[in-house]
Amino acid sequence: MIDSYKVLSGSSHPELAKLICQNLGISLCAAELTTFPDGETFVQIQENIRGRDIFIVQPTCPPTNQNLMELLIMVDAVRRASAARITAVLPFFGYARQDRKDRPRVPITAKLVANLLVASGVNRVLTMDLHAGQIQGFFDIPVDHLYAGPVLIKAIKERNIQDLVVVSPDVGGIKMTHAYAKALKAPMAIVAKNRVSADEVEALNVIGDVAGKNVLLVDDLTETAGTLTAASELLRKHGAKNIYAGVSHGVLGEKGRSRIAKSSIIELFATNSVPQAHGEKVTALDIAPLLAQAIQRIHKDESVTSLFDI
Repeated sequence: MIDSYKVLSGSSHPELAKLICQNLGISLCAAELTTFPDGETFVQIQENIRGRDIFIVQPTCPPTNQNLMELLIMVDAVRRASAARITAVLPFFGYARQDRKDRPRVPITAKLVANLLVASGVNRVLTMDLHAGQIQGFFDIPVDHLYAGPVLIKAIKERNIQDLVVVSPDVGGIKMTHAYAKALKAPMAIVAKNRVSADEVEALNVIGDVAGKNVLLVDDLTETAGTLTAASELLRKHGAKNIYAGVSHGVLGEKGRSRIAKSSIIELFATNSVPQAHGEKVTALDIAPLLAQAIQRIHKDESVTSLFDI
């Protein structure tokens, strides 16, 4: 029965939820989401979901705390409405960078968020390009971890860029950069950086040959675009020609959009995992078909492994 599963949307990214439903050939499940004057969230599911397989689309992007709390409240409402299984569809998983104790007396917030989701009643998580893949282990429930690589690489190949070098903007992104370089049959290089503050980055040196080459910077996410723009300026000084960038999550604020617009970057590819992925030089790539396929396969208890193919 096509009615045996339903897709619900929180208020963080309803456009993506609608695109997913279009790809699935179903209507978005009706729900009322209201914010009271004191800031409290109220949710009421307006359709019968008893015994249904429920998928709640809610990337926990800015405002992160509001969107996370709304997701937890929606899960509670769905659980109390006797849904058979609840899958939290988190194209972007907020707090993913707080995944370890790198200083004294700090929290591991990514683990806390995982605990909250499980405690609220989530049975399964569908997410994409976690900042650290190990976060899957923070959950005591199944996690389906998708990759934006196939979508981004397809768009880059369509540009038919010659003499391309794939560059990691920091040492931590080497694994992702290597995967892109292999798929694009291109050499790779690395930019060594020093983080001055949360939104200020100093690019120090380039490891690899970029002189006279077109460059693709790849990263999992960008917010203030400090890492990407600092790397692009250093690459330009080292003789790079056209500079492109590709990220899974373009969580761009005004500062990030302004930096990208003024930078040496010709085009920034980002998926529409969050609504903030827009601006001058920003090309948003649709991941709704990928998420729709994953939802169908999860509902039918089929493998999602083939969705990783490039």
